[in-house]
Amino acid sequence: MTRKTTQLIGSAALAALIGTAATAQDAPPLATLGPVPDPVDNPMTPEKIALGEKLFWDGRLSGNGAMPCSACHLPDLGWGTGGPISFGYPGTQHWRNSQTILNSAYYNKLFWEGSKTSLEAQAKGAAGGAVAGNGDGSMMEMRLRFVPDYVVAFKEVFGTEWPHSAQAWDAIAAYERTIVTDPGKVPFDRFLAGDGAAMTENAKRGMDIFNGKAGCISCHNGALASDQKFYNTGVPAAAEFSEDPLYQITLRWELYQKGGSEEDYRTGDDDLGLYHQTKRPDDKHKFRTPSLRELRWTDPYMHNGSLATLADVVAFYDGGGGDGQTAGLQPLGLSTEEQADLVAFLEALSMDEPLILEEPELPETATWAEFPK
Repeated sequence: MTRKTTQLIGSAALAALIGTAATAQDAPPLATLGPVPDPVDNPMTPEKIALGEKLFWDGRLSGNGAMPCSACHLPDLGWGTGGPISFGYPGTQHWRNSQTILNSAYYNKLFWEGSKTSLEAQAKGAAGGAVAGNGDGSMMEMRLRFVPDYVVAFKEVFGTEWPHSAQAWDAIAAYERTIVTDPGKVPFDRFLAGDGAAMTENAKRGMDIFNGKAGCISCHNGALASDQKFYNTGVPAAAEFSEDPLYQITLRWELYQKGGSEEDYRTGDDDLGLYHQTKRPDDKHKFRTPSLRELRWTDPYMHNGSLATLADVVAFYDGGGGDGQTAGLQPLGLSTEEQADLVAFLEALSMDEPLILEEPELPETATWAEFPK
């Protein structure tokens, strides 16, 4: 599907995509990532990617001029924040873990509840989100128009006399599609390519457990190691929701502004996940299956960062998930050694070194006297 097609998906269609987990025997096998999807309505070009790189780092695309995309997606923190819950726009607090943008080019649903279906829409939603960028679209656009270098670049890339905010989201999305795994640097991908020594013996045993006894492949399958469906695995509520007033305010505000019931608003003490999209009671606390690629560099884990290490994640699933889970999880009965082997395999799905890119130099805003009339 192209971006314009996927943006038409409504809650009913989204519900149809939720589905159920495959059996381990029927699940698509893990594979090496293929070419990055290049949407026909926003084709990638070197010039567009270069513009998007600057805009990704540019705080002018936010409310206060200091909250660019990179504020919550830092390369040296796994392209996230490195903390359990992302910090919010000044004066607020976020309520979810800042997902890495590594390999986000391959997702067909963005954000933990799948509320956006393209990177272009995700960029706009994050820049304008009240607890994220909190930017006004017209103000952000005007800021771009007062940067002569951007005026020239937007005209070169998009053919318009002045920058438009929708074009900024296109450029950022094009850049984000370059933040992907290099298979040649991933032990598992090298192993698939025929290098039998690419993975340790522990990781090879862990791969057998992943595909067999643990059944991880049921939901974490294919090249992305995610079926991109939604499950309630019983992840406990973030402790911050009950301890810090700013988190409490954000939680109640999200429950309210996403169209929840009055009861949800008055009594809610946790993130309702996919329910915010579908309003189906059975979808409460369901979240999209995250990719397992680059886990080594993107801790902590889960939608609220409540599990600090991969060992914690494996132990969580070994115990059958958390209270109230509806994903059909059962205790796995893994030994201590098996859990360690599984962790070794999960780490083998990451590149040998984290993907670190330098911040680009940003162009200056012109004064009125300098601005071309």
